[in-house]
Amino acid sequence: MRQTPLEAKLTPIIAPIVEEMGFRFMTLSFAKDILQIMAENPETGSLGVEDCAKISRAIAPALDVEDLISGAYRLEVSSPGIDRPLVDAQDFRRYAGFEAKIELGVPAESGQKRFRGILGDEKDGTVLLKTDEGDKTFPLADIQKARLVMNDSLLQMKNKKIEKGKGKGR
Repeated sequence: MRQTPLEAKLTPIIAPIVEEMGFRFMTLSFAKDILQIMAENPETGSLGVEDCAKISRAIAPALDVEDLISGAYRLEVSSPGIDRPLVDAQDFRRYAGFEAKIELGVPAESGQKRFRGILGDEKDGTVLLKTDEGDKTFPLADIQKARLVMNDSLLQMKNKKIEKGKGKGR
């Protein structure tokens, strides 16, 4: 997925901190003086408020030391949510069979940049999307943004995860 130069400098500072805490670093973005970090608990696919606060407290000192962001900014740590972004090959494989929106960084041969369809398999850095116009394939490197579409099948999957997680002390 594409990042700005600042985001590319911040990721190798922040991702290891998040990973060392036992969470999965997903992505970060910096826009309008807000640094948003998205992470998840690998077991549940989400984060609680306390987890977000812990991550924020762990990251803040490293950001202060590196001093890559000029001026005041707000740090936000969040869970991906149900209609989550898809940020790497693992996400595309994990959510194969679900509906998604994909936006390319540069238009496809047809001139189209935005696509919607059912995710197929990800193989060797290429994603399959089954659209009304037929199957489309995209190199992961060409995808600017990708996000699951909120629908009944996604909600059912999330509810099953919640039920499965009950009784595990969470």
